[in-house]
Amino acid sequence: MKIKGEIFKRWEFIIFLLLLLEILVFGFFNSSFLNIKNILYSTTDFAHISLVALPLTLVIITGGIDISIASIMGLTSIVIGSTWSLGAPIQVAVSLGLLSGIAAGTFNGFLVAYTDIQPLVITLGTMFLYSGIATGIAGSLGASGYNGIGDFPEGFLSFAYGSIGFIPSSMIYIILFALFLGFILHRHWLGRSIYLIGVNVNTALYNGIKVKLVIVLTYTLTGLGSAIAGILLTSYFTSARSDLGSEALLPALTAVVLGGTNILGGSGTIIGTFIAAIFLGILKQGLMALGVTNNVSQVVIGLVLIVAVAAKLFFTKLKMNSGNSKIQTE
Repeated sequence: MKIKGEIFKRWEFIIFLLLLLEILVFGFFNSSFLNIKNILYSTTDFAHISLVALPLTLVIITGGIDISIASIMGLTSIVIGSTWSLGAPIQVAVSLGLLSGIAAGTFNGFLVAYTDIQPLVITLGTMFLYSGIATGIAGSLGASGYNGIGDFPEGFLSFAYGSIGFIPSSMIYIILFALFLGFILHRHWLGRSIYLIGVNVNTALYNGIKVKLVIVLTYTLTGLGSAIAGILLTSYFTSARSDLGSEALLPALTAVVLGGTNILGGSGTIIGTFIAAIFLGILKQGLMALGVTNNVSQVVIGLVLIVAVAAKLFFTKLKMNSGNSKIQTE
């Protein structure tokens, strides 16, 4: 009973309630939002945000940050397209795209772990590096700008548009990835190490944790998530472009912070980010249904980020004061 009671006091539960409230509000204006099938299929439109926000949670818990995620998506996409256009089987093209994303994430992690340069500066640099490489490859193939590389086989396109029953493939990818990362973060030694590094890196070192290895692995996982998102976007738009996912950074960071992860490191959960990403995705879909432009919706997401940080701080202080009052009473 005590455990159940604690659940209702968690930030993740509050976000879940806000998600339900959001669906009801948009459902009042548009009844399609009250249809579970429509809600599930709408996740295809923002699945890439969830796929990068989930592993980004691990990076931020360590006290780091990765702003190159959008560039890695574009790089993955253009590697797939260029490899396919050169005559390689689609399986080889997708595999190389996936490996390029993982390699990019690992390179980020290596630079963060083995230099004294701030993660923000490093990933800002690699953001331009990966974007430049992708743009260069696309330009050499005459696929710069919005032209892209298309004519993919039907099987590849089903990656984004397939389904199992009434559950779209994109939602299945998100759930499986969330379960995988949730196991790592909450049930594996790597997760315990991630939390300890975020709380105090010196304490982690004294406890024998291989800090550099753990940091590299968190960025590698973020590269993996970005690569999967890049593959999904390429399939979704039926075209490989170097600018795919260019708008993903702000929503992904907002999902992580809104989900309860401390931007300074040390705390956070996968379930929180998962719920927050769905909340933001439906928010954008709902605003579009009401006729709000994409530019305005970006402003709304920015405001949500600011409010989320303030609300989380207020919630944390309230919880601490409640705990202190309980101790004094006892």
